[in-house]
Formats: sequence, structure tokens, C-alpha cells
Amino acid sequence: MVATSPKIPANQQEQGIEVPYERLDPETLRNVIQEFVTRDGADWGEVGGALEDKVAQVMQQLRNRKVKVVFELKSQTANIVVCR
Repeated sequence: MVATSPKIPANQQEQGIEVPYERLDPETLRNVIQEFVTRDGADWGEVGGALEDKVAQVMQQLRNRKVKVVFELKSQTANIVVCR
């Protein structure tokens, strides 16, 4: 299952730039992933699961190019989004 972020209407989506996850400091990347998996509204399918398991799932999805890190210019925040 691919992790998804809360749904945002197309007219409210921000513009961002992709940041290769390999170029992020490992601790920074981990913090971005932890924030993502603990965010309200994240859809993880089955309820539950350890934080470490969720972080590992997102890391695998990054490696498999199913998701990517995007830096949102307007809000100055990093996000993880599904690759299209």
C-alpha cells in the first residue's frame, strides 16, 4: 500500500520542487518521514503499526520511486507525495 497525504483540492495545491531523497541528510529525511507518517489524515489502510514500520515502508517507497520528497515553495515545508 502506498502512503497518501490528506486530500487537497487542486486549486489549493502548492507548487514545489522535487528534492532527491538521497541528497537529504539522513536525520533530516527521517524527520520528514516521521512527520509525514504521524500527520493527521494520513491514510495507512489498516489502523495501527509501529512508527518504525511506517518509516521503513516510506523509505522503501522512496527507493522504488513510488513516492518522492517535494519542497513546497509557498509554505517552505517538505512533503512526501505519490509519483505520477
